[in-house]
Amino acid sequence: MDRNSPSVLVVEDEPAQREILAYNLEAQGFRVAQADDGEEALLMVAEDTPDVIVLDWMLPSVSGIEVCRRLKSRAETKGVPIIMLSARSEEVDLVRGLETGADDYVVKPYSVAELMARVRTQLRRTRPASQGELLEYEDITLDATTHRVHRGGQLLKLGPTEFRLLTTFLEKPGRVWSREQLLDRVWGRDIYVDTRTVDVHVGRLRKALCAHGGEDPLRTVRGAGYALG
Repeated sequence: MDRNSPSVLVVEDEPAQREILAYNLEAQGFRVAQADDGEEALLMVAEDTPDVIVLDWMLPSVSGIEVCRRLKSRAETKGVPIIMLSARSEEVDLVRGLETGADDYVVKPYSVAELMARVRTQLRRTRPASQGELLEYEDITLDATTHRVHRGGQLLKLGPTEFRLLTTFLEKPGRVWSREQLLDRVWGRDIYVDTRTVDVHVGRLRKALCAHGGEDPLRTVRGAGYALG
């Protein structure tokens, strides 16, 4: 599995349902992690923040609604989309789930195909490039499907690492990424790379972006990291 593939955490205490979800998500190219209770889910998110969380309401130790509340109250995880699964179909339960911070609410029993579509909908908002979306910022355009980058109409030559770096910056213009965050996102946690390597590749990306002229769109934030714009 490509380490840059979008990741989904499935939190479900019923083994059969959890395995079915994991199987279908992996079949569609997602990296999948699994947790069977709320406490484990919170620990896993702290260690490796996923791109989307599929979260059952009724869980042992810590309920899904409480997991959702805690994650949405933290600055580092409040932007992670949460799809709440529940057998509760009353309007009051739906409202409670959404007001707690869930981005979507799916009532059991559900269609697996529909749930997969809902996961992709959330990813189009948070990681559009992973869904083949066109990313644009000022005169820079990145086509995630063809792996081509243009600036001012000129085709740029980028290596695979520089392409992943630019994708990360384009998905969240203005956000400051620390070197450690870029290492996790671009290289992956399972690969040891010195943080200075980030500086080298950002330098290469800058050179490529300015190959046909134009100002450097990348900003170095002293003591913090890098940002686009």
